[in-house]
Amino acid sequence: MAHPRRPKLRAVVAALLLGLVTAGAGAAVLPVAPGESIAAAVSRAKAGDTVRVAAGEYLEHLLIDKPLTLEGVGRAIISGGQQGDVIRVRSADVTIRGLRIRDSGSDLTAQNAGIYFEPGSHRAAVRDCTLSYNLFGIWMENLKDGRVERNTITGKRDLLSAARGNGIQVYNTSGAKIIDNDISFARDGIYVDVSTDALFRGNKIHDLRYGTHYMNTNHSTWEYNESYRNRGGLALMEVRHLIVRHNRAWGNSDHGIMLRTIEDSTIEDNVVQGNGRGFFIYDAEYNVLRRNLVVGNRVGVHLTAGSANNLVDGNDFIGNQEQIKYVASRDVQWGRTQGNYWSNYSGWDQNNDGIGDVAYEANDVVDRLNWQYPLLKLLMTSPSVQTLRFVARQFPVLRAPSIVDKHPRMRPAHQDWRRWSEQ
Repeated sequence: MAHPRRPKLRAVVAALLLGLVTAGAGAAVLPVAPGESIAAAVSRAKAGDTVRVAAGEYLEHLLIDKPLTLEGVGRAIISGGQQGDVIRVRSADVTIRGLRIRDSGSDLTAQNAGIYFEPGSHRAAVRDCTLSYNLFGIWMENLKDGRVERNTITGKRDLLSAARGNGIQVYNTSGAKIIDNDISFARDGIYVDVSTDALFRGNKIHDLRYGTHYMNTNHSTWEYNESYRNRGGLALMEVRHLIVRHNRAWGNSDHGIMLRTIEDSTIEDNVVQGNGRGFFIYDAEYNVLRRNLVVGNRVGVHLTAGSANNLVDGNDFIGNQEQIKYVASRDVQWGRTQGNYWSNYSGWDQNNDGIGDVAYEANDVVDRLNWQYPLLKLLMTSPSVQTLRFVARQFPVLRAPSIVDKHPRMRPAHQDWRRWSEQ
């Protein structure tokens, strides 16, 4: 005998299945061919639909005010004709993918962009697009869980740097994920302000003013990014609780990684090579810097403005013209637990435990005079300067405050460091 409740249960399940099928069937694909209007298709589309744009070039300015997917086939081109925004989004749950988006206007006051996501455009997504010759590439403001993935972004390279916009602008957001993008020839590659809980991973940012200009954004992660041939690589400022790991910054004329007014953060396993300054550390406290390779920079680390109370351990400082530039009124101790490696360390290791028997001091009175009076470098090989250095070591009253590593390691942790210095 059948259970009396089973027919009712079957009816409920059937109704649910019918509802799912109906909901799936309600999402339409609206094709757009060359000569047709993308804007007209967007206007006809319903929430959840896909507007699919065939290969060709379309001169349009789009406003997307409903949840939908705008998808290009064969790298379709949408050009703004060098006026205004190319695409402006005024809705949550909009995905843009597979398009070539170019030629926005050049009005910095109006913040012209290739794609401009207005406040409230939560869960915005831009994937696999090429954005070229736009003032700002992608602008995201006051939204949650935005995604920018696998895009190539180039700015208006014929303009002066100050007249360009940024590749990706992230303002007042939470949960943004900026992953695997290639950004060049904008003003700053990724500009971030007043945001939280963001992830920046696998981006290549090059030929810019700053690879990133990052401020007031806490509880976020920078990892596996490469920043090169910029004025400054990563500029991380006014932040707390940041993780900065496995990044590479090379060939930047000013600094590789700037840590300015930063606290309670971890900076680990990064390579900074061939920059004006490897690390520029300013007003930074209560951070952990470990296992970084600092190689072949003009200055390995420029440390200033009371940057003390940091744990600096297990790093390799190799072949920098000046290992540390530090002018202050007191010593700062590094290498409290396992020590750092210094390629210019001249001490010894009599018991062969891998740790130098004499503390490493990063600079002496001669170094300090060099920084204050650069012309003194012309006399570096003279007997008088060498005598001054010797006397200063013998008489502590003449000793300059320095970075002091009491446990310098005799061998670098990065056994492959030569492959970085040869690039």
